[in-house]
Amino acid sequence: MMRKTLAILTAAAMAAGSLSAGVCVYAADDATHIYVLTAPEDHGWTGSVATFAKEKVEEVNNDGKYTAELITSANAAEQIVNIEDIVASGEDNIAVVIQPIDDTVQSAIQQLVDAEIPYVAFDRIIDGVSSSAVSNVKGDNEGIGAAAAAYFVSEGMTPGEAVYVYEGDTSSVTSLRDSGFTEYLTGELEYDGETIADDKKWTEDDLKSITYSGAMNWSRSDTKTSFESLLGDSANADIKWFYAEDDELAMGILEALQGGGIDDATKEAFLGNKPYITGCGGLDELYAVMRGESFQDIAEQCGGIVSVTYSPAMIQTAIQDMVDHLDGEKVEQDHVIACEIVNSDNVKDYPSF
Repeated sequence: MMRKTLAILTAAAMAAGSLSAGVCVYAADDATHIYVLTAPEDHGWTGSVATFAKEKVEEVNNDGKYTAELITSANAAEQIVNIEDIVASGEDNIAVVIQPIDDTVQSAIQQLVDAEIPYVAFDRIIDGVSSSAVSNVKGDNEGIGAAAAAYFVSEGMTPGEAVYVYEGDTSSVTSLRDSGFTEYLTGELEYDGETIADDKKWTEDDLKSITYSGAMNWSRSDTKTSFESLLGDSANADIKWFYAEDDELAMGILEALQGGGIDDATKEAFLGNKPYITGCGGLDELYAVMRGESFQDIAEQCGGIVSVTYSPAMIQTAIQDMVDHLDGEKVEQDHVIACEIVNSDNVKDYPSF
């Protein structure tokens, strides 16, 4: 859906929702046009990226200095075609903000570079072309692990205590969230400007008490099944510290505790130990738990339930980076957005999806 074929967009068409793939409003013909490419606005974290992108696109269009358009792609092959169409159109004064669906999009992004079309990458940063981007905007995956570890330490976790980590998948995202957790504990990484106190540092032997779930595929149901299996051995009820690398995984733990798949005596022993659970991402269902709106029978028996920020709203920062670049401002190429701990005290201050 290219600009030349959509020079006029009527209010009726917008109201009818006939342009589901794009959101566009045009100003003067010589205004730079920003194409924003994401996955579809369907569900989950990835789908919410498109929702927040649409809000920012509308803001850019209403401002009137530049024009913007959201184009969603169901898969990498479609996204590659959309990029190739943008390049082939030969338009002047265009720019691209892209959330690459996977690494196969690299060759198409290289076409943007070769055509001297400025682009900002969001979330999935492809090393082979990252040095050519105006900005690479991403959340701090190592910081997520460090934040969870720092929270546990602040709540009294001591070196060598049993910790269970629910991992997302087998990607670099999970590797970074794993390493951030352990590197904070060993004093190699800081969180919020501070490193762990010397008397609370973990040794390599202490780290052996951490158990990793293996890939949960970012699945709530897989985590629920895994947690029920874990507590199938009543000895595991003594584990107090649960680092879930996504809010969906944290919800899987809570649903398992609320359901009937765990022996009542084991469940009672587990909750009697006042366990701590961390998530990550900004899922409204977990935020609702922290707001006191759901799962309170479980939450009130836990030592604490928190999430670490990794919001899909970061796409708006990526779009703003492009706007700032077009305005002639200096933009940080390696733009890592710091993460923060969300708890029952501050949850209302953070956007969720």
